[in-house]
Amino acid sequence: MSSSYTNPILPGFNPDPSIIRSGNFYYLITSSFEYFPGIPLYRSTDLISWTLISHVLTRPSQLNIKTVEPGGGIWAPTLREHKGEFYVTAACFERYRPQLDERVWPRGFYVKTNDIEGEWGEPVWFDQVGFDQDLFWDNDDTVYLSTTYRKHIRTEVTPPIKDFAIHITTVDLATGRSTSLPKCIRASTSGVAEGSHILKRNGYYYLFTAEGGTESGHCEWVARSKESPFGPWEVGPSNPLWRNGIGDEVQNTGHADFVEDAEGNWWAVCLGVRPLKSGEEWRNSVFGRETFLTPMTWSNDDWPVINSSSPITLQSSGPGKYQLEHSPKFRDDFTTPNLKLGWYRKNTPLKPDILTTNSTLTLLGSAYTVSSPSTPTLILRKQSSRVQLFSTLLRSYVPNSERTEAGVVIYWNHFSYASLGVRLSPAGKRMLRLTHEQPAGKEVKDVELRGMGGDITFFIKSTEEDYVFGYMESLGSSGDEQGVQWLEPIPNTTLTIDPPIGMAFTGMMMGLYAFGEMEGCLVPAEFGWVEVS
Repeated sequence: MSSSYTNPILPGFNPDPSIIRSGNFYYLITSSFEYFPGIPLYRSTDLISWTLISHVLTRPSQLNIKTVEPGGGIWAPTLREHKGEFYVTAACFERYRPQLDERVWPRGFYVKTNDIEGEWGEPVWFDQVGFDQDLFWDNDDTVYLSTTYRKHIRTEVTPPIKDFAIHITTVDLATGRSTSLPKCIRASTSGVAEGSHILKRNGYYYLFTAEGGTESGHCEWVARSKESPFGPWEVGPSNPLWRNGIGDEVQNTGHADFVEDAEGNWWAVCLGVRPLKSGEEWRNSVFGRETFLTPMTWSNDDWPVINSSSPITLQSSGPGKYQLEHSPKFRDDFTTPNLKLGWYRKNTPLKPDILTTNSTLTLLGSAYTVSSPSTPTLILRKQSSRVQLFSTLLRSYVPNSERTEAGVVIYWNHFSYASLGVRLSPAGKRMLRLTHEQPAGKEVKDVELRGMGGDITFFIKSTEEDYVFGYMESLGSSGDEQGVQWLEPIPNTTLTIDPPIGMAFTGMMMGLYAFGEMEGCLVPAEFGWVEVS
């Protein structure tokens, strides 16, 4: 019996989903790009309700991101299970500058474990360069690695196209070394074929590819072969498998992966975006790319049919599904030695600069500001609801330098963010500084505080149209408080701007920071709790 459900199943920044079913559970991973820990791992029993249970890359020996531009880092990992072992293939872009057509092609790797909910092993590096890598085991246990990189012989057209194509080779998993020459098995007239996944069913090898780029041309194609993952390949009769256009409520859909449930029903997960319509125009989604679920069937001649070949919508239906209202609610009182799951760092931390003790989060601010491409002392959580309230308590922070600051931030990337933090004025008084950084310029506004000590409660209120910072100051031992003081709204459109270098592949995040401008902070910033409602 089909029942309705709501998309996305993973709201907020969760692109490039890859999924498996193992026993009674489904497991799903998504891209993490420039954030650490890398590759969030979710678990579900029904494909609708998902729980973040861990991350795959949790140690600098597995992921050491230093100064990547926005959109660099971990792209489109793939999750697979074979004979009781779990594998995640991934690639990390250290330099991705499409504006200059300048990319350092990453060298792919895999990590594995026999306990999917435990720790993952150290990387085994492949010979092959490329991204969006996938492992496929044939019946004879031959292992194939498919990956995306630029064709050696470029297509001669004006203007030039990217020529990203799917290449495949056999591989020795113990060493990561290739055991055959790579072969290009799929190129697209759009110039982009990526996100390859291979599965075998009823004697056919199926090759699924994301084509057209991850923006408005994004779509999913399929081909199949009777002979081998090397081909020859027969292109499906109804490509693309579905298409969401620029007027649909869900857009840019593609990059799909597939799973069969215990009742024999097939499902596809894919990325999509939910832009906000204002008048007749669509505005960029603050969530970036999210994970969507859609039913999948097989035609009489064994071709996949996804969502009845129709555009993916916010409301869908399928066997055994149900409505679930996603809530952004969260609270961390910092009572455990480690941060709760769902906090992220920009890049891999260089040293321990965050402590949780005695119901207090202490940030030992570094010399890198929020606008640095390096690793600031900054922790972030993904925004998952358009309307929500983020709040925190900063305990009696009195900086001893005009160049140090601690507070809260709305973070798109290091080129585009807004922050509100405590500083010292040139006159030595404690004040708040509102900073709105974007590629078009930087705006700074200072607000003098009433006292030199006392706690401050910070608020970030998000609506469909804008973000608003608020603060409430406590004075003296009596805890005298004034009401919440709200500052001028910051429109979403002034934050969700493409960066001058790299790409905005992620979504909006909110969090806490402490920094010194080219100097360390001698005064720790102590936060009492964080709540999202």
